[in-house]
Amino acid sequence: MDFRRAIGLEFTYSQSKQQMKEEPGGTLRKEINTVQLWAIAVGLVISGEYFGWNYGWAVSGTIGFLLATLLVTLMYVSFIFSYTELTSAIPQAGGPFSYAKRAFGSLGGFLAGFATLVDFLLAPPAIAYALGGYAHFLHPEVPVVPTAIVSYAIFIGVNLLGIKEGAKFSLVVTLLSVGEILLFMGLIVPHFEWRSFAAHNPQPLNAGHIFAGVPYAIWFFVAIEGVAMVAEEVKNPQKTIARGYLLSIGTLVLLAIGIMVLSGGVGDWRQLIDIDHPLPETLAMALGHNSVWSKIFTGLGLFGLIASFHCNTISYSRQIYAMAREGFLPQFLTRLNKHQTPHWALIAGGSVGFIAIFSGKTDQIITLSVLGAVVMYMFSMASLLVLRIKEPNLHRPFCVPMYPYLPWTALILTVLCAVAIVYYNLLISLIFIGLMLLSLIWFALVRNRLTVLAVDEHAKQTTQA
Repeated sequence: MDFRRAIGLEFTYSQSKQQMKEEPGGTLRKEINTVQLWAIAVGLVISGEYFGWNYGWAVSGTIGFLLATLLVTLMYVSFIFSYTELTSAIPQAGGPFSYAKRAFGSLGGFLAGFATLVDFLLAPPAIAYALGGYAHFLHPEVPVVPTAIVSYAIFIGVNLLGIKEGAKFSLVVTLLSVGEILLFMGLIVPHFEWRSFAAHNPQPLNAGHIFAGVPYAIWFFVAIEGVAMVAEEVKNPQKTIARGYLLSIGTLVLLAIGIMVLSGGVGDWRQLIDIDHPLPETLAMALGHNSVWSKIFTGLGLFGLIASFHCNTISYSRQIYAMAREGFLPQFLTRLNKHQTPHWALIAGGSVGFIAIFSGKTDQIITLSVLGAVVMYMFSMASLLVLRIKEPNLHRPFCVPMYPYLPWTALILTVLCAVAIVYYNLLISLIFIGLMLLSLIWFALVRNRLTVLAVDEHAKQTTQA
């Protein structure tokens, strides 16, 4: 007997689901072009250049963390080339959930979807903390947590206006963010000294301390995969997605390496390891605490955090929407407002973020989000390898070069990173596993009702159309 049928996780209404994707009542608008897709991809990630990575210095030192970052960069470059094949061949809002479900059935889809939700639902609370930290640094009378909560309300509101307006907003704030980081690097280059970068390293340079920094190196790039969640809203997705992904990973590699290396060489980098606003502090070290550039940069620095907050909000809402549309989550989460935006998915995901703000520290939230990401990466690479065998005739507008070596490289490095994260963060890993098991039990208990509701919702949309 098929394992998925034995545990009751296989559905039998694929035709109805396919119609739900294609008929008017449940479709998303195709509005995004290549430049806007690049902006969303970079915007999803760019807050990782502003904060979070500096916690890696505390566990690895600067040299060890540089090696961890180079290892993770190799993982992401091989991953993105491989992932682009999946995204352009299967341009659905479910992203990794859709690929895993197609390769491994409903159980694989559910587990990949859960990991993706952990990734994208917990990135915004970490960014919200940083927004509050930057605002507090600029104006000490501004409280951190209320600022984070207000941020959620604002970005949910912006996204309710529709993807076209959201993509325009992403383009503006992402361009400002990239320009600001280039300005930052230009200002501190004259003050960089390799001697300072290599000094004060309390940790011995060994594999253990290098791998301890992996979660924070991943934070430089995590969430770039979120572009897959807007695939159904991309014009000419077969070409646009590949261009957007490859342009964005190139941009992010240059920014990440530049920021991390240059910031560590302008003074005593130990002053930066436990704060949520390392870039303005780096400028203060380079130019003096009374420098006008430090204050200006802090104000402008909010753009990078805003870009990621906004783009992650888009991604989590589309993942929730896609899973609900397939019958994996309650059907009210598939409802679209007059702007063809999944408003209940936006609100539900934001509610999880509100709770997370009060539940832990920034570094802990980052680690949990990153753990969800690497589990999802493993499912995605395994899906690519399986689909090459299972569906050899699938139209693939972009094929990963050096197949199968590149996806295998991404998969092996991802597994290695996952092992490192679990080993050095056992409690957080147990929380992740516990949440996954609880979600799986819940789904097994309500799956039949969700199946019926999914078909009923499709019938209702068809009637309205």
